[in-house]
Amino acid sequence: MKQAADKMNLSVHTLRFYANEGLFPNITRDYNNNRWFSDNDLEWVRIVQCLRDTGMPIAEVKTYIDLCKKGDGTIEERFHMLAAQKKNAEAELKEMKKRIDLLARKVEYYESCLNKRNPDDCNPSSEATFIKKETVKIRRRSLIRK
Repeated sequence: MKQAADKMNLSVHTLRFYANEGLFPNITRDYNNNRWFSDNDLEWVRIVQCLRDTGMPIAEVKTYIDLCKKGDGTIEERFHMLAAQKKNAEAELKEMKKRIDLLARKVEYYESCLNKRNPDDCNPSSEATFIKKETVKIRRRSLIRK
């Protein structure tokens, strides 16, 4: 089991948990009663890992595995499950890209601060931000009075 876990970049605990949940339908055991993973079993591990990494709950993964075991009569249902999971993963990727873009802008901003030796006037707790906000307030008051 340790070799399979290492090969799939999973912890032994996680691999054992998935196996105990029945997510690997054809696992065999050796003479010491240790699980033995064939190349086909490792493909199941890869599928389960993909589904879990994209947020599919264990119960749904189990449903998918059970449908696979039933054969070709369940292809349409499996298709719909994976299409929905793909759509969810794409939505999550879109959100992750937004987060990455925000981080990129902040990194660029800080790089600019470092290169130009400017203070961080976007930091809510910095003196520069306080002065900037107070200046805006004063300008607004003067515009309102006019």
